[in-house]
Amino acid sequence: MPKPSAPLTFADSPDFVVSLARGLAIIKAFGVSSGDSVAPSNMRVADAMTLSEVAEKTGLARAVVRRFLYTLAELGYITTDGKYFRLTAKILDLGFAYLSSFSLPKLAERFLEEVTLETKESSSASVLDGHEIVYVARVQTHRIMSVSLGIGSRLPAFCTSMGRVLLAHLPPEALEQYLKTAKFDRFTEKTIVEPEALRKELNTVAKQGFALIDQELEIGLRSLAVPIFAGGGKAVAAINIGTQAARTTKAQLPQQFLPVLRKAAKNISSCLGHLDDRS
Repeated sequence: MPKPSAPLTFADSPDFVVSLARGLAIIKAFGVSSGDSVAPSNMRVADAMTLSEVAEKTGLARAVVRRFLYTLAELGYITTDGKYFRLTAKILDLGFAYLSSFSLPKLAERFLEEVTLETKESSSASVLDGHEIVYVARVQTHRIMSVSLGIGSRLPAFCTSMGRVLLAHLPPEALEQYLKTAKFDRFTEKTIVEPEALRKELNTVAKQGFALIDQELEIGLRSLAVPIFAGGGKAVAAINIGTQAARTTKAQLPQQFLPVLRKAAKNISSCLGHLDDRS
């Protein structure tokens, strides 16, 4: 009997466009450009790269990379001084195309406006993408961080309230993979950087239904987050409130803001098809 053939993948299909896949790989190789970074200065951000560095990072031939970089530069997605290449702000157009077709940002913004109006604090919504959270909606009152955050901004998941909420709701195997592969930088003396300590904290978050971060990402910043669920009970996003430690104590944060956040989260989840059995 002949051996059964290996299952086909998308890459084996005649409809698979290799050139498009290569172009996307080159874009992703840059990560966040240092020139347009919204991350705190002590966060690791990808610098501008040479053609050779892009080729090494993607595993593509230099000649192939050269053509793609030239094309991306002509389209305005990359800028170069002849040696170094970096992404431009135009690359955000690709993300906004996703956001404009996704109902969550619009839903979240509507209810976050109510949260901010009631609490007088900035509120946000984010989704988990790899080891980071990506902001998909934000209503700001005070600037509470040393950098400005907006739609598309990325922060590490492990030391942010929204990130912890989403990590706490990962399937066990996905969480194990995250704990093995994520990089845990110490941003302040309060940052939890030990995987086992983080696992314990995530268990607490899962049980209590919210995450509270006390100055782990930046000194003076406290935040509180709760999950957003879609139909089937899957946590698809999180919303939070951020405040200055000088204005709100750690004990006051859940007392004052948790009911407001939970109400907004329940409303957003309901719009996404989640039925709360506790109501």
